[in-house]
Amino acid sequence: MKVVLFCGGLGTRIREYSEAIPKPMIPIGQQPILWHVMQYYSRYAHRDFVLCLGYKANVVKDYFLNNRQAANSDCTVSHFGKKIELLGEAPPDWSVSLVDTGIWRNIGQRLLAVRHLVQDEEIFLANYSDGLTDAPLPEMIDHFKRSGKIACFIAVHPPITFHLADIDENGLVRGMSASQDSGIWINGGYFILRKEIFDYIEEGDELVVQPFKRLMERGQLMAYRYEGFWRAMDTLRDRQVLEEMIERGDTPWQPNQNVAAAISA
Repeated sequence: MKVVLFCGGLGTRIREYSEAIPKPMIPIGQQPILWHVMQYYSRYAHRDFVLCLGYKANVVKDYFLNNRQAANSDCTVSHFGKKIELLGEAPPDWSVSLVDTGIWRNIGQRLLAVRHLVQDEEIFLANYSDGLTDAPLPEMIDHFKRSGKIACFIAVHPPITFHLADIDENGLVRGMSASQDSGIWINGGYFILRKEIFDYIEEGDELVVQPFKRLMERGQLMAYRYEGFWRAMDTLRDRQVLEEMIERGDTPWQPNQNVAAAISA
C-alpha cells in the first residue's frame, strides 16, 4: 500500500527547531522523526511513500536527494573512500515521491493535491509524520478491511496525565480525576483510507473536521483503539522523552525484524 506522509506544517509548538527545519525533519537520535515513521511502515513491507511537502520543502528534498547512507550506518571504507561497504541491515528500498503541496494548505488540501498519486489504490495509508507507535499495523489494516468503512484512525490515550475538573455553574469543584482514568481517546495521526475518501473532501476542508463529520453522519468512520506505546513529538519535552528512549535502546516503534520479514515474504 502507498503511504501518504504530511510533511508541510509549520510546527509552531516546537518552534525552537521548526524555525530552521520542518517538524518531520527534527532529529530523534541520528535520524529525523520522519525516517523513524517511514521505517515503521517499511518493516511491514509498505515502502511506496508520497510526501506532501510545504514549509521548507527544500530541506526534505535535500535529505532524500543527497542522502549518504554510510554517514548513519556502520561501514567499511577502503581505497581511500572510493569503496564503501555497509555493515549490518541493508538500507531500506524506498520509493519516495516528493510533492510540494504549498506552505499554507491544511492536511485535507494536501491530500487532495496528491490524489493523482493514490487514485489507483483501493486502500492507502496516511500519517501526520510526527508521532511514533508500536501498534500492530497488519492487524489494524485487517480490522479496517473487514469493517467495510471508508476511513479509520488510531485512537490512543493522551500520553501526559492531566487532571480533569468537574465544575458546576457556580464554579464549585465537584470532583477531580486523572485523564488516564477518564476514558479519553484522541486521534493518534495514523490513518487507513479508502479512495472514496476523496468524495468527502471539498475545497478548503481540513481532513479531520468537515470530511470526518460527513463520514460520521454516514457511519463510515471508525477508530482502532490502541492501549500500547504511542508518542507524538509536539513539544521539546516530547522530543527529549523520545531521545532518552533511543539512548536507552528502548525503541518500541521499531517492529521485530523477524515478524516484518515474515510479512514481506
